[in-house]
Amino acid sequence: MCGRYALNLSPSQIRRMLQDENMPVDDAPPDEGDESPRQSYNFAPGYHGIVYRADTSARGAGYQQEDKHTSGQTQDDGLDAVSAHEKAAVRYKLQSMKWGLIPFWTKRNPDYGSMMKTINCRDDSLSTAGGMWSTMKARKRCIVLAQGFYEWLKHGKEKMPHHVKRTDGQLMCFAGLWDCVRYEDSDHDHYTYTIITTDSNKQLKFLHDRMPVILEPGSEDLKMWLDPGRHEWSGELQALLKPFTGKLDCYPVSKEVGKVGNNSPSFIIPIDSKENKSNIANFFANAEKKQKTTKASVERDAELNETDDHTASKAQVSPQKQPNIVMTADDGPKALPKRAASDDLEDEKPPMKTPVKSLPRPSRPSKISATSNKKGRVTNASCVLEACSHRS
Repeated sequence: MCGRYALNLSPSQIRRMLQDENMPVDDAPPDEGDESPRQSYNFAPGYHGIVYRADTSARGAGYQQEDKHTSGQTQDDGLDAVSAHEKAAVRYKLQSMKWGLIPFWTKRNPDYGSMMKTINCRDDSLSTAGGMWSTMKARKRCIVLAQGFYEWLKHGKEKMPHHVKRTDGQLMCFAGLWDCVRYEDSDHDHYTYTIITTDSNKQLKFLHDRMPVILEPGSEDLKMWLDPGRHEWSGELQALLKPFTGKLDCYPVSKEVGKVGNNSPSFIIPIDSKENKSNIANFFANAEKKQKTTKASVERDAELNETDDHTASKAQVSPQKQPNIVMTADDGPKALPKRAASDDLEDEKPPMKTPVKSLPRPSRPSKISATSNKKGRVTNASCVLEACSHRS
């Protein structure tokens, strides 16, 4: 089974790559806009991928001839026949289609579960006459383009995704089938496709028992598969559906590819590669680097805080220096001579001198004298003598 693949290339890029492999492209969808296919490293069912096919009618190659193996399921017989010019000069095109084939006889848009049943088509289901694939295998063969595909290796309850790609780096050309359906009460054609699978080759047997049918770009096998003149299924076409014999690279990748919607170029890089940012070695290296960066940042912040504290403490000191005061026994406090200002303060205005008040000298205790009467003061002794004289 092939349930996920990678294709993160624009139609113009794919067109150039195919032309380099002698695969003409006469028409292609735009790189951007509503009609452009999806570009993703995690391509899932339901996405619009890019398909390479012969430019035939929406009813397929040789549609004017009734398919003998449709079991009564035939398409419109009133369509114009393919012109001789179309037969002589085959044109090829790239087309955007939805992954998950919906047969042309479907009347209503199927649900997601039904669509998932037709994302792959087993090669052995095409070897017998009849069946739902009979019309598509005869008239609507195509090539599904991819950079590689994913498969999950089961080990107990664990599943490890692996990416498989060509060793030479070329595009993978999966053999596929396409169809076009128009639902009831709708005037819009819906193009869809499926990928044909076969037995795994020896290289991938450990991973899964099935793999996509891979054709060589520009090869005669690929041209035969797309030939619109072959509108009858044959043994030659069936023989093309075989395991790939070329060289492939297969390696484990990130488990994040398992979730539909995730998309990253790391999904196609080996999980243990130095290029993969999500591998364990780089994870711890980045963690250690982050820790060192954090430590350096903390030390730098500490230095800045220390500098700020030192500057703040200096700012708290008045820029005007007070003169030092000393006490002497003779004349009280005296101001020491002021130091010369530093060179870097020569242009600044000198600080104002702070006046210093002299401390009062301690008063001496008065002596009591019997005869002393300074400043009109009467002593206690004189008062006693005066009192005695009056009595006498």
